[in-house]
Amino acid sequence: MGFLAVDRKIATIPQEVIARANAKLMDAHLADYDALAARLVRVNIDIEDLVEKLMAFSVGLPSWGMVSGGTRYARFPLPGEPTNVFEKVEDCSVVNQLAGLTPRVSLHFPWDKCDDYEALRQYTQTLGIGFDAINSNTFQDQTGQKRSYKFGSLSHSQLATRQQAIEHNLECLDIGKKLGSKALTVWIGDGSNFPGQVEFTDTLERYLESLRTVYGQLPDDWRLLIEHKMYEPAFYSTVIQDWGTSILCAQALGDKAQCLVDLGHHAPNVNIEMIVARLSQFGKLGGFHFNDSKYGDDDLDSGSINPFQLFLVFNELVSAEKRAERTGTRFTPSYMMDQTHNVTDPIESLLNSARAIAGAYVKALIVDRDAMRAYQEDNDVIMAHNCLRLAFESDVRAALAMARVRMGGAIDPIAAYRESGYRAHKADTRKARTELAGGIV
Repeated sequence: MGFLAVDRKIATIPQEVIARANAKLMDAHLADYDALAARLVRVNIDIEDLVEKLMAFSVGLPSWGMVSGGTRYARFPLPGEPTNVFEKVEDCSVVNQLAGLTPRVSLHFPWDKCDDYEALRQYTQTLGIGFDAINSNTFQDQTGQKRSYKFGSLSHSQLATRQQAIEHNLECLDIGKKLGSKALTVWIGDGSNFPGQVEFTDTLERYLESLRTVYGQLPDDWRLLIEHKMYEPAFYSTVIQDWGTSILCAQALGDKAQCLVDLGHHAPNVNIEMIVARLSQFGKLGGFHFNDSKYGDDDLDSGSINPFQLFLVFNELVSAEKRAERTGTRFTPSYMMDQTHNVTDPIESLLNSARAIAGAYVKALIVDRDAMRAYQEDNDVIMAHNCLRLAFESDVRAALAMARVRMGGAIDPIAAYRESGYRAHKADTRKARTELAGGIV
């Protein structure tokens, strides 16, 4: 049994392994699918339409999410985890092969630097996947770096440090062009830890001045995605701390600048779904980093803590899609994951997350929006709310599984993955990562 990709845009895991795993479950799967189809017919929904939309739906994988993450205190390496970008992409192809909904990889630099980007692009194409937004990193100092980002990067008080951060983002832009990406995501950790440390207005002005240089180099078909975060690593103030500052900066920069929403980058109990509605209403919702959180920016598996919120986010996204169809406007946010996996196999966590995200999407598709609108106009609170609750409580797993099967994936992705022995094989053939120090990635 081989595990190297062959020249057919596929097969990191042998397809016969998936076929054998599916054969064990096929009868029960088809029975569940028929039962769901019959139930949906009663509410005038064609299950085939849902499956078709699911097969067209996709979410990008984080390259950095393919390795064991960590906390501030420790990191516990996983046998067989990737040690370079080629191996990360190979693991991403496993997720896509089994889940069928994750055909893009989002890279992070300088973590994913390599010597030959054309070879990386060709290898990725061989695996049947492509690249999503490129992510820059000016929140860490790198080996050989001349100037430190300890006190900021794009908003630093010193021009030379800001210029270094600008040049790094331009380098990321050049790499993205070589790989076929169409977006640059910029998140900075700039801020302050003490009152009086910085002038709030000055730091934002310097940030905008720096980003204007980067924005000016964007190709016409690219987007600049501004990512906000409430706190951390700065704990008193953050330069781009919320969606309000993000949209103001995006509006100041121009049409190619949009906002990226990370589900973990908000205060507890913030109404993220309303943020999604506001940004999409004004044409500035550019992308998503899907994850989940319990206490802060935990980067937990999507839907593992608050699946109802994930569904409510997709309810707003589907509403925005339908609004764009009615008005003839363009609505194409980039959906990506941003997770760190401390105690699980990253591939298994990402398979679960792909299922949760796709499940939230299809549940949002079956919301009876006409009925909900009528209840809203009549101020019938319970019935309007129940339109959402009924969709959320629906068991749509059979539709998700059918979409996966028709795309060559697995009815039960984790079972097929474990049956393949992929992780054990990679533990035997890959160089081990031995660093044990703390750190998220």
